[in-house]
Amino acid sequence: MDCPRSLSSEKIKNGFVRGLQRYECKECSYSYTVEKRSGEYSKATKRKALQLYLEGLGFRSIGRILGVSNVSVLNWIRDFGEKVKSLQSENKAIEYVELDEVHSYIGNKKKYCWIWIAVDRFGKRFINFFVGDRSNKSVFKF
Repeated sequence: MDCPRSLSSEKIKNGFVRGLQRYECKECSYSYTVEKRSGEYSKATKRKALQLYLEGLGFRSIGRILGVSNVSVLNWIRDFGEKVKSLQSENKAIEYVELDEVHSYIGNKKKYCWIWIAVDRFGKRFINFFVGDRSNKSVFKF
């Protein structure tokens, strides 16, 4: 492992702390250990936990799959939610609305329906949806 400060690979052994080998960087004289702490997880693990949560898995099942505590998973999801919340703009008026339509069959190909979805164009927020046919009456029921 390289030095966390100078990213140099030049190091010498510098004793033990709590049973872990310590190293000292030859460039900046910084002392560090190679092994990670028990509470630290990689960004990839946290990202995988978020992906599994967005797929609908619970905190306990995500913890079992990734081999971490379910409380850690809860804290990661909560921290991510706080970061996303700070990025959202609050109380902005909706200027433009986009309508998207999806055609789907019900039972067989003779029965079909249209799903209309209204989304804020710039804020990318979900506004409403409607299930019906593709007539003008259906569009104006929003």
